[in-house]
Amino acid sequence: MKKFTVTLALITFSAVSAQQSVKNDSLKIHSVQEVLISKKVFKKESDRFVYDISNAPLAKGSSTFDILKQTPMVSSSDESTLKIAGKNNAVIYINGRKSNMDAASLVQFLKNTPAENIQKIEVITMPGSEYQVESSDGIINIILKKKSTDGFNGNMRMSSTANKYTNNSSSFSGNYRKDKLGISANLSGSANIQPQYFDLQNGNSLATNRSVGFIDDPNQNLGGYLNIDYQLNDNSNIALSWNTWANKSYGATINLFNTLKTFDNAGNLLSTEYTNSRNREDARSYNNNVNLNYELKTDSLGSKLNLNAAYLNYKRFQHGDNNTILANADGTDVHATKNVLQSQPQIINSFAATADYNRKFENDFSASVGANFNKTNTDNDILSITTDFIYDGTGQLIDKDPTATPNHFIYDETIYGFYLTLEKKFSDKFSGKAGARYEITGSLGTSDNSKDPALRRIEREYSNFLPYLSLNYAINDNQNLSYAFSSRMRRPSFWELNPVKNLLTEYNYTQNNPFVKASATYNQELTYMYKNSYFVVLNHSYLKDVITQVPLQGYPVSPDGTVGAVNELRYIRTNFGDQQEMSAALGVNKSFFKQAVSVNFSIGMQHNINRGSLSVDPTTGDRFLNANGDFVTYTNETESTSLFIQSNNTIRLDKKKTWFLGVNYFYVDKQQIELGLLKNMMSLDLNLKKIWNDWTFSVNVNDVFRTNVVEVNDHQANGNFNYILNDSYRQNFGATIVYNFGNKKVKKVRDIEDASKDVKSRTR
Repeated sequence: MKKFTVTLALITFSAVSAQQSVKNDSLKIHSVQEVLISKKVFKKESDRFVYDISNAPLAKGSSTFDILKQTPMVSSSDESTLKIAGKNNAVIYINGRKSNMDAASLVQFLKNTPAENIQKIEVITMPGSEYQVESSDGIINIILKKKSTDGFNGNMRMSSTANKYTNNSSSFSGNYRKDKLGISANLSGSANIQPQYFDLQNGNSLATNRSVGFIDDPNQNLGGYLNIDYQLNDNSNIALSWNTWANKSYGATINLFNTLKTFDNAGNLLSTEYTNSRNREDARSYNNNVNLNYELKTDSLGSKLNLNAAYLNYKRFQHGDNNTILANADGTDVHATKNVLQSQPQIINSFAATADYNRKFENDFSASVGANFNKTNTDNDILSITTDFIYDGTGQLIDKDPTATPNHFIYDETIYGFYLTLEKKFSDKFSGKAGARYEITGSLGTSDNSKDPALRRIEREYSNFLPYLSLNYAINDNQNLSYAFSSRMRRPSFWELNPVKNLLTEYNYTQNNPFVKASATYNQELTYMYKNSYFVVLNHSYLKDVITQVPLQGYPVSPDGTVGAVNELRYIRTNFGDQQEMSAALGVNKSFFKQAVSVNFSIGMQHNINRGSLSVDPTTGDRFLNANGDFVTYTNETESTSLFIQSNNTIRLDKKKTWFLGVNYFYVDKQQIELGLLKNMMSLDLNLKKIWNDWTFSVNVNDVFRTNVVEVNDHQANGNFNYILNDSYRQNFGATIVYNFGNKKVKKVRDIEDASKDVKSRTR
């Protein structure tokens, strides 16, 4: 029920994103001296923060994902995503090249890759023009250690966690190096059930609806990668990469008990109706990507030419059986009233190519120029069959009224991109970097079966000029000041454009939108660092035409004037006005008591300004009447200021550096988001680790006090209200065993940037 759960989770996506963004914000000094736990571990370069863990005992036996969560300005609250300092997403790069894995397999890769292989981690909060990232995304660049000995090494990992259910995973990774040939491979699998509890309330003075219940999403995953790298000569390499991932989610269920109440104008209860929503979904998906890379060193200064060609094939087959059942007050079933069968397959084929050339000069000057091409086709052959059950006065079924609604939606998109970046070190203290991207996008969405002429052909062509500037000034040996400006586009994901309904209840559902257009983001950041341990970060982001999910509710009125009989709530994917985010964070990354205690702490404030309104469902043209018979406009013209605290601490428990205790905590104050007022959230996580030769054993408990729960409350001036409570059972207990074997000095296979990386990020 991957996409089913994802779509429903988007009801609270803004809440979780904001919570992540705030708590992190709570994400290139030339050779500032290193800081390893006894040396320096944290430093600021011209356009990035650098976290050096090459000799840190913290890395021993840990996974890459574990280390990333400990990295300053990076964290995770759900064990499946990483967030950077107020950014929408953390994009993973390896050795300067974007990872060529889809989201699910990338998480598994990070969780099953030993941190001992890492030299350092770079956090790029304001990526330059040479990086193909969207919106306010930041970059986590993982620099691996360089090893030169021939041979084989590997890693085996087994992990189990328990919340409402028990979830298990295992993986095997291997690296082989012989002369000019390098091969790396990974195979991983997992089985889990993702549980969620929802309490949803909405309505007005004349009608209210409450839905309470559970979602269970079972998943079986199998995937891996194969990378082959061959050195043609001293100056050139060729590489082939293949990534594959398969997910099976059969038997995913939604079970909600709904209470619909109606009142008269005086507030007296007129009627109460109880129903059960019992939905089941079977889904499976496959993601395969092949990338061919050629790299040529053109001179002794390090100038390089990099060429990539990639093909991506993504398939998802999703079948839903959604039932509305009349119920008694105690929740027992009476009889079915409506059934909706949905078939929502999606097939994505994409070809991409990139060419990048970085020219270095002897006077501390470099220039980068490049181009990219992406051609993507998505095919969504949707079919919905709705059956209404008709009964007589005695409750006997007398008729069924099935209606089939096909919709074959095809979306084609072509993107051309060009960039130029210039970087110069003017003196030992001052350096700068400037650049720009120019992107041309053309898209065509066609619907063969749509009754709405506006949906049959949606064609767009647009271009964007995206400048970038970064300045860095080393005041003295202990102080550094930097400023960066960046502009980016955020294109909608392919599933967001697919015009389907995902039913929660009969009158409460999410709606994707083929009319969603790209949004723009303008980011500024000012950073001050003292002694490579203490830092202050000021951020400002302006988001135009924000892509988000907006609740519209009331009695729907179609364009022909037909008025619905029941109050409905639709969470509609759309562009919703503009938004500003401003934050100030004070942080420290330092070890104390002869490296016995390592502290990564930040505290700050974030101010959000929301300016958006929506009155018409863009997919149907429907408007909505409230309890007074007036047309409804959903507005969010609010501001909020929030406190955030994040603290990641590691305590060494013995002199031999074999026992470690991790204590991590975050708190974020209540704040205004697009869906309403998000309640304050917090989480305390504990971890105990034992290192024994090549074995590492760890146990952990996350969200100790079960306080990491999403709760959103919204009251409109027109009388409508909307309340969301979502518990994703983030309190869990886990245990992990890791065994490292083989020649630890085997040189890692060269990590290759994938030409289709931008397209893949939009399939999830």
